[in-house]
Amino acid sequence: MNIRYIKKLVFIAIILSSFYGFSQRNFESLGESAFLVNHKFSEKYAVNFALESRYFLYQNNTFKLKQRQVDLAHFSTLNLNYTTSISLGIEYRNRELFNNIGNELRITQQFNYATQKQGMRFGHRIRSEQRYFKTHTVFRQRYRFTIDFPLNGEKLDVGEAYFVGSLEGLLYLSKVLKPELGQRTTTQIGWQFTENLKLQLGLEYRLEAVNIETEKNLFILTSAILKI
Repeated sequence: MNIRYIKKLVFIAIILSSFYGFSQRNFESLGESAFLVNHKFSEKYAVNFALESRYFLYQNNTFKLKQRQVDLAHFSTLNLNYTTSISLGIEYRNRELFNNIGNELRITQQFNYATQKQGMRFGHRIRSEQRYFKTHTVFRQRYRFTIDFPLNGEKLDVGEAYFVGSLEGLLYLSKVLKPELGQRTTTQIGWQFTENLKLQLGLEYRLEAVNIETEKNLFILTSAILKI
């Protein structure tokens, strides 16, 4: 099968699964804007810093613009070889500035495995997170499959666009809460704006607590990724 035909099928399938969220009732819509800075110290070691803002766009059957939280995160990544890497991250989430929900400190351990074929990159990510709140701790396990590729040809050049799609499953465990299952579908279009700057726009449809009482959230994602 022609690789361009495969790209089109993947693009259409993940886009349609994301827009499925619009057909659901009783869901919330949020926006999430992020600014990320990446720096590679060597071929083996790299760091990432992220500042994220999350805000409500649609809640309780009403369109609104209301800030929910801000996040500050850091990841250090060690490349074990061409396809495999491990990362350690720390994140601080502040919600008390905007509502009565407590803040969060998060520690993350991550394993990445990625391969590439004819311009298409396939990624597998496993994350283990410890989320510390004032009253309890949540242990979250995550697996994500990602595919990305240039929309023109097999190599991404400056000024060209690319597609990123992912499917992710989540498991939440806590001593004071029932175990929860979640699922996320994400589609994004990006642009290699300059040699060191990428801009991305996309959608993420989340199903939370699907084994208890399903919560549906549709996120509108915007991000800028700067390499220094």
